[in-house]
Amino acid sequence: MNISNNLIESHGLKKDEYKKIVNLIGRKPNLLELGIFSAMWNEHCSYKSSKKFLKKLAVKNKNVIQGPGENAGVIDIGDDDAIVFKIESHNHPSFIEPYQGAATGVGGILRDIFTMGARPIATLNSLHFGSPEHPKTKNLLNGVVSGIGGYGNCIGIPNVGGEIKFNSSFNENILVNAMAVGLINKNKIFYSKAKGINKSVIYVGSKTGRDGIHGASMASAEFGENAEEKKPTVQVGDPFTEKLLLEACLELMKDDSIISIQDMGAAGLTSSSVEMASKGKIGIEIDLDKVPCREKKMTPYEMMLSESQERMLLIINNGKEKTAEKIFRKWNLDFSIIGKTTNTNNLVLNFKGSQVANLPLSSLSTDVPLYDRKWKKNTLPKKQKFLENLEKIKILDCLKKILSSPNNSEKKWVWQQYDHTVMGDTVQKPGGDSAVVRIHGKNKGVALTVDSSSHYCKAFPLYGGKQVVCEAWRNLISVGAKPIAITNCLNFGNPEKETVMGQFVECVDGISQACTYLDFPVVSGNVSFYNETNNKSIEPTPTIGGVGLINDLKNMISQNIKGTENYILVIGKTAGHLYQSELYREVIGFKNGPPPEINLFNEKNNGMVIQKLISKKIVKSVHDISSGGILVALTEMCLAGNIGVKIKTPNNNMTLHEYMFAEDQSRYLIEINEENHENVSKILKENSVHFDIIGKTQKEKIELSNNFSISLNDLKMLFSSWFYNYNKV
Repeated sequence: MNISNNLIESHGLKKDEYKKIVNLIGRKPNLLELGIFSAMWNEHCSYKSSKKFLKKLAVKNKNVIQGPGENAGVIDIGDDDAIVFKIESHNHPSFIEPYQGAATGVGGILRDIFTMGARPIATLNSLHFGSPEHPKTKNLLNGVVSGIGGYGNCIGIPNVGGEIKFNSSFNENILVNAMAVGLINKNKIFYSKAKGINKSVIYVGSKTGRDGIHGASMASAEFGENAEEKKPTVQVGDPFTEKLLLEACLELMKDDSIISIQDMGAAGLTSSSVEMASKGKIGIEIDLDKVPCREKKMTPYEMMLSESQERMLLIINNGKEKTAEKIFRKWNLDFSIIGKTTNTNNLVLNFKGSQVANLPLSSLSTDVPLYDRKWKKNTLPKKQKFLENLEKIKILDCLKKILSSPNNSEKKWVWQQYDHTVMGDTVQKPGGDSAVVRIHGKNKGVALTVDSSSHYCKAFPLYGGKQVVCEAWRNLISVGAKPIAITNCLNFGNPEKETVMGQFVECVDGISQACTYLDFPVVSGNVSFYNETNNKSIEPTPTIGGVGLINDLKNMISQNIKGTENYILVIGKTAGHLYQSELYREVIGFKNGPPPEINLFNEKNNGMVIQKLISKKIVKSVHDISSGGILVALTEMCLAGNIGVKIKTPNNNMTLHEYMFAEDQSRYLIEINEENHENVSKILKENSVHFDIIGKTQKEKIELSNNFSISLNDLKMLFSSWFYNYNKV
């Protein structure tokens, strides 16, 4: 078959990349081989634009067992227990077909977890939609939420937390980032690196169909007018089959049958076979006649590039084939020996008695082109004056406007559609700073959170990258956990544009600085480029999934205010930073100016002191101060505990609006009773932590001295109504 320029372009390859392929293999590729290169050289699989900068990330600390490079990261949490976790994007598929796109995003990330030998214990998600007024948003919102709930609820893994945000930059390119967490014995971790020659290569799970072909390539290209035409590239998920696959894999993992195992995720059989063999520096030979297919007359091209779901590739020890087959047949799953490992260092594919592909594995892995793309440095925006006189707007009106806005309103409408208590170990549910999941049968738990702030990153990527890591750090600390490590999903536009590449480089720099200083390394993740439609990019959106450890669940704490006549303290310095704040964005409609700066010393110091106060059991509740500032965070605490507060602001040089709505970082709200007041003050002063006493708790209402008084019931109605009103038929 003639390989035309149009065919090369349709496979997502550049002309110079095709020339490199010809040089690497010493001939022109056939169509099947071109498809394989298309899958392995696309951005989604190769990281060819990002790898240079990802190398700068901190990836180790004393708890890290496995960092980036495997199906998921692994951290040690003591007692031979380890946590396996990762976050991935399913943005493009979810925009094209929201239910299946989101559902298969959940299924795919779960397979990354149990491929390592871990039993999944929780999922989380980060969702970004366009403007609520956009005609597509409501359908996309409902489809994605239904897809996440439909898959997770059926497979029986609790969805314990996440975030959902709206921004017009996502009108034609939504973000669906799915995170999964699993539990494993640290001595029984399984890896994808192949070992040994003449070992059986086993296909297990569902049959291969024509769904999802070119899914990885589609995820590595920006959208145009033809987004709807790409529906066939979206996979179709079956959570009931995934449950069977999960149990079958974990059963086989009880003995020494498995040498290596890999999920058939992006690029399907191609990526799984190439990654396993190339990591082991061996070859692999596959007989495509033995691949279980659910459709007639499937071609080698279709089999190798299909992204049909619920499939795994295994390499197992000689003599274990019958044992493995018995297990998978018992679970009513396909099982087929489709090939063997070789000493050729090549990927060899046979079909109907003929060799249809023969490629050096190095050409598909280590020889992938890596780019040092040009990028444009970002300038810190100047603080600008604007005409609006804030003092004319009542404080209470500002609070109401923020609380009832799409991005700041209660998200119960979303998470009530998810089963967050299945498995019986969810001890802190969605709606707080972090979810907490008990380690089954023990009195310790893991805290889990997922965070992003695209408008901070858009305004100044370096600060935005730092901030999102610090936000995850604070959310974990706020429930009594010790932060251990993160996973990241880096969502950006077209990296071939200098502006977008600059956003990526500087966000990664900010993430790296924060992770290094806080000893909070990145152990897994995903880069999602080409989030653009008709040449319009999304705002840069690095999403951070954080995991922390609570050694004794008796030390777990929440944001719910616990009693009346207790003091409320602001921990950390408030300087009055309103640029990029919810006050400016939601109330004034002013979206320019710099985001708040991060002082990493204060971040770490303040967080460690909060940890100390929690461990001494001298605080009643804790909540980090982030979007909306002090007054919004305090309202959330009051509503969670159904207890009010009477606020008296400290004497300072700020206006009331600046103090109440500023989004300065590294701050917390804590509730303490009177008998611990002196002790808490002493510890804060000894550790050079600034604090303000801003009021005392009371029944039924929130009062600000000489300004306003409002009942909790009225605030609750405002806070909880947006999603329900938006989704009324």
